[in-house]
Amino acid sequence: MIRMNEEALARLRVEKRLEIIPGAGHLFEEPGALEEVARLAAEWFARHLVPAEA
Repeated sequence: MIRMNEEALARLRVEKRLEIIPGAGHLFEEPGALEEVARLAAEWFARHLVPAEA
């Protein structure tokens, strides 16, 4: 799965970063793994999706 994600990442032409969650499988079923993914995603959204000015 990591290789496939790296290949997809290489095709993106925007600011990007691949985060590997140590010990997590591709379904993030391990304790705390999904929460870490959600935290990282929330940080990305907060950085890149700014609200439109009224």
